[in-house]
Amino acid sequence: MNRHDTEGLFITFEGLEGAGKSTQAEMLVRHLEREGYPVRLTREPGGTAVGEAIRELLIDPVHEDMDPLAEVFLFAAARRQHVEQVIRPRLSEGTIVVCDRFADATVAYQGYGRGVHLTQIREVNGMCLWRIQPDLTFFLDVEPTLGLSRLNERYREQQSGPDRLERLDAAFYARVREGYMDLVRDEPGRMRYLDASLEREALHARIVDCVMREVQRRIPNRRRLTLNMEGLQ
Repeated sequence: MNRHDTEGLFITFEGLEGAGKSTQAEMLVRHLEREGYPVRLTREPGGTAVGEAIRELLIDPVHEDMDPLAEVFLFAAARRQHVEQVIRPRLSEGTIVVCDRFADATVAYQGYGRGVHLTQIREVNGMCLWRIQPDLTFFLDVEPTLGLSRLNERYREQQSGPDRLERLDAAFYARVREGYMDLVRDEPGRMRYLDASLEREALHARIVDCVMREVQRRIPNRRRLTLNMEGLQ
């Protein structure tokens, strides 16, 4: 039985800053669209008007003194709105939902990184998710120093600077990485480890291979039905 008892497929991307997860999520969505599958790309924090407003609050450098548990509650508020307004309805329609970060990020960043007790995080996440869990989660692993180097290069190209969460040091990201690695070990069926230092197209090919096998297993007639309907128009 599907962990969220719906017709669609829920795929999430996780990783440190500079891992390339947003790029890979976008590339996967374009591939699924070309194949004729109904797909929705979204992100956390964000995905809704409420979530995007909370995102701006979370990343604003002016709030450097934000308490770690307060961060957890803000992420949770954005996530609850996201689940109820976007994720659950799209999954119920049979859509493939691809999300750039989800609940695992709170475990890794606020739990391992910030030191909030994991039991507290799991309790809060449980209230927000209410049986919504990813079917597949790709953890794009990158050494913290490499990820931060990529991030700095992006700042130079865009003539911008880091947000509040991106200003944290390599030691913080090392703890976050440890959190993600523990999640991979704890849930090998859902969490898929990928080396983010690979060339972008090679990484995309691995992701597509994994996703399409899951799609064919879970919703094998979805594309054929879509294409047949197009042929009748």
